[in-house]
Amino acid sequence: MLGKKVPAVTFRTRVRDEAVGGPNPFRWQDMTSDDYFKGRRVVLFSLPGAFTPTCSTFQLPDFEKLAGEFRALGVDEIYCLSVNDAFVMNAWAKGQNLENVKVIPDGSGEFTRKMGMLVAKDNLGFGMRSWRYAAVINDGLVEQWFEEEGYSDNCDSDPYGVSSPQNILENLKSRAAA
Repeated sequence: MLGKKVPAVTFRTRVRDEAVGGPNPFRWQDMTSDDYFKGRRVVLFSLPGAFTPTCSTFQLPDFEKLAGEFRALGVDEIYCLSVNDAFVMNAWAKGQNLENVKVIPDGSGEFTRKMGMLVAKDNLGFGMRSWRYAAVINDGLVEQWFEEEGYSDNCDSDPYGVSSPQNILENLKSRAAA
């Protein structure tokens, strides 16, 4: 994965636009991989699903809390990606009171599939989802890769640790000191 260019895909997002008016002032906006990754250094973390226990209790909130430390190490943005649609991702972001982490909806799983991280989670009633991983991406190229162990379809466990913000921060700090 190191040195690999992120796949070129178009994400269907929903963005707030007061000009729309009404109780749901959102409109569709297509965002490309270049819109998210070109010309910046970002941390992307991907997880099995919005609103799921590990993702909602630890991973997403910890990235949110530690965003300042990431920025101090030269990270421009932190993105959370999941094979969920824009409505689900926006509701989850709102429920988590996100200010520092931006969510990316990979509703069809195209980006996840092209990253080689799409797995079946039929054993949990999820269908196709992302394996848990994270990456530091610099101008569209994978600079560092953090993949949880045991990648497989219908995995009985949901490993978490390698892709934790604490582990990524530790790695970034040790590289900065070198």
